[in-house]
Parts: sequence; structure tokens; C-alpha cells
Amino acid sequence: MAIGGEPRALRPRRARRGVLVAAGTALALAGSVGTVAAAPPAPDTRTTRAAGPSADGIWRMDGYGMVVSVGGGELRAWDTTAISCQATLTAGQEGAPGPGGTVRFGADGMVLTVAPRAADRASLTIGGTVGTRGLRRIAALPATCGRPQATGPVATFDVFWQTFRENYAFFDRRGVDWDAARAKYRPKVHAGTTQERLFDILAAMVAPLRDGHVALQADTPGFQRLARAVRVGTTPPTIEYDDRIREFIVRRDLDGRPLEQYANGAIGYADLPGGIGYLRIGRFVAYTDGAPGDAADGPELRRALDRIVTRARTSGPGAWKGLIVDIRVNAGGMDTLGLAVAGRLTDRPYTAFGKQARNDPRDDARFTPRQTLRVTPAVGAPRYTGPIALLTGGSTVSAAETFALALSGRAAATTRIGEHTQGILSDTLNRTLPNGWRFSLSNERYTDARGVSFEGPGIPPHLAAPVFTDAEFAADRDTAFDRARTLLSRRS
Repeated sequence: MAIGGEPRALRPRRARRGVLVAAGTALALAGSVGTVAAAPPAPDTRTTRAAGPSADGIWRMDGYGMVVSVGGGELRAWDTTAISCQATLTAGQEGAPGPGGTVRFGADGMVLTVAPRAADRASLTIGGTVGTRGLRRIAALPATCGRPQATGPVATFDVFWQTFRENYAFFDRRGVDWDAARAKYRPKVHAGTTQERLFDILAAMVAPLRDGHVALQADTPGFQRLARAVRVGTTPPTIEYDDRIREFIVRRDLDGRPLEQYANGAIGYADLPGGIGYLRIGRFVAYTDGAPGDAADGPELRRALDRIVTRARTSGPGAWKGLIVDIRVNAGGMDTLGLAVAGRLTDRPYTAFGKQARNDPRDDARFTPRQTLRVTPAVGAPRYTGPIALLTGGSTVSAAETFALALSGRAAATTRIGEHTQGILSDTLNRTLPNGWRFSLSNERYTDARGVSFEGPGIPPHLAAPVFTDAEFAADRDTAFDRARTLLSRRS
């Protein structure tokens, strides 16, 4: 889930960092072009010796437009629409089946776990994401997977349009008539359409969505382009913008006192006068120099929080009287890491948010059953349970927004100050076009504990304040920060 720099959704997973990205982790990121899907492997004893239902077989995923096969020590995946099928991923089995026939697979730093629930039902869990994906057993791969895929401009347009038609979840909310878009742009595409012209057509077709999780990237020999649009009046959280804002905060808000830096520079902390803490989080991913993922980032986050959320700051005479959490420039990342931070800021479990995926290729109002995700207090570590001022703005995106939802359920006062967040809470669904270009879209609906979705307009502040505007910089002001300090000082 990212919009800063080159989107993570559009880059092979192992090539990460050097730009701010986020991790609405998808099952497949890049596929082979023009392939014919191979038949699924035959089952073997590595996945069938467990008692009860077996994970072996071919499965259609609820939502996401994917088909998965399990057998022969491998998991394979295909991205499908009514007109296309693209092989995307092969993952090898890791270890023997677990309880109930659960099987674990790994590919390129990603961990996938398939758990059979009944003869015809199973679930898939992807490391670093929250919730599970339902699987339904089917007899065979779709017929489109058994024939070569066309690769020309017309086929590329049709697969692009069809993938959005079957998976994008917010046409009504964002005021776009997708059928009308096809009627307008499809006649402009023909066998002789150039790469430049085709890219311009596809980019123009999705631009009205103003969805920062919708992106198109061409990265083929001799032709590289990237198109993405964010909400009008907001700034993407790029590395350059993040550096500029950090320098401003250190000089203006912290009187030149440097931030203590943790998690590969993603997390900063400073003590403020009056017993107030200041915690700045710039992303929820890439906390180490290695391949990002929950296995590496989770332990690094715990180490950072152990240095910041200490017993001295959470209890006794030196405890925080209030904590400012600043996510005004946050490129998103993994929801699991946001929930882990929230777990250090509560002493009781509570509902964080709900999650659903669009689940009908013909009806964009039908979704999978709502999964409820919860904040769980950290075990064996100090926890802060006092008042929080959460600073947000238009450069608060994706997993930073689900983190904002997660803090809303705290027992102690949590006051959002600043501007609406970007409004792109969904994970990204990532696909490859027949000509090799890659793109992403939003297919999930996140909601707060009351079932309210903030996709589009973003999560509103409780106290409105300008965030990093030209007027603020010209006057050397940081109104949101000052308002947070005043609020917490009064409450203490």
C-alpha cells in the first residue's frame, strides 16, 4: 500500500527500497507474458499425509480474481478475468504439513499458508497482511488458462479495463462510470497503436479515479513511464518530501534537537518539555536493509519500541503526560506493523477495523464477509495508556490510515489533529498486462468499528489545522503540532 516514489505494487518484491513504498501485499507482483498455464502438479505425500481435508487441488479465491493450485510440494497462482489468465507465482513448500493439513509455502521472501477447512473450502494467509482469503475448490483451471494469451494493444486495453471492471471496489464512491470510460477510449485503440499512445489512453481512463493506489507502469526496453494520481490538493509522501518535512520539524518544532532515529530511519523520537513525548512514524515497512517483510520488520519494530516505550515513560513520576504521534507524512506499509504499534498503546484488546474484498465480477456492491481485526496489547513489554494527539494529513496514506483507525478504539483519549488522510485504505491488487506493463488497483473496503468506510475522502481530524501548507511554511508555523502540545499540556 504505497504512493510514495515508485509504488511497491509495481516492483518485483525483492527489489525494494531506495524509495518510500508500502506493502498492501499481493499474492503476485509480476508474471510471465503470453504464457500458457501448465497443468497443476499431481499431489504427493508431502501435502496429503495429514488427516482430514487436504490442501491439494485447484482453488478459486473469494475476491481478488485469482486461482491457486496446491500439490507436488508447490503452490501456483494465476491472475484471471473473464477474458484472460496469467501465471504469476510458484512457491515451494516449507516443511511438513501442520495441524489440520495446514501447508506453508515460501517465494521471494513471501510466506503463504493454506489451511483446509472442509473438503471444498480452505483459507490462504499471506505474511505481513491482516485477515485471510477464502478459497473454494474447483474441478479444473478456467478454460482461458489453457490457451495462449494475446499481447497486442487491443488485448492489453481489454485486460486492463476488464480487470478493473471485475475487481475495483469504488467506482460509485469516486464518481466514475467505467462502462462509459470504455465506450470513450476503446475506439481509440487498434493493432497499430503505439506504446506511447496506448499508455496515455490507459492513464487518462483511470485518472478521474484520483486513487493513489491506482498506478500504471511501463518498464520495457526503450519505454519507461509511470502514471498515478492522488487526491487533489495533497502531496505524495516521497523520500524528498519526507526529508524536507523532517528537517522542518527538527528545526522549528524541536528547537534543533535531533530525533532519535530507529528502524532504518522510519521512526523518530524526541522528548518535549512538560513531559510530552513526540513519536514520528514515516512508514510501516522497510525497517531493515534486507528484504522487507514481517519476519524482518517485526523484530526491528519491537526493538525500536522497546527503546521508546519504556517503563520510565509509561509509569512512575517520569511517565509521559501525553504523547504526540505524527503520521502526517507516512507512505504506508504493512497493517501488521501498525497494529503492533497500537498494541504498545493500550492495556486492553479492542476492535481496530474491518476488512472486505469485492467479490462479484459483475456487481461492485458485493463483498466478502467482513473480517474484524483487533488490537492486542503487547505481552511482556511496557505499554502507554494515556492521552494521544495523532497528527494526520493528506500525505497520511494506506497502512498509516488503518493505523489511525486502530488508534480510534483506545480507551484513553486519542485526538486526531490536522487534515483528512489521503483516503486509500485498501491493499493494492497488483497485475501484469499482456504486454508486460504492470498496474495496481483498490479492491478492498476497510471500515471502522461502526462499519464506516473512509475510502476517497479520507479519515477526518477531530481538530482541523493546516498541514505543511505554503502559508504555514512562509510564516514558519506548524499549527497542528502546536495545537497538539497545547491540548496535551492542558490534559496533564
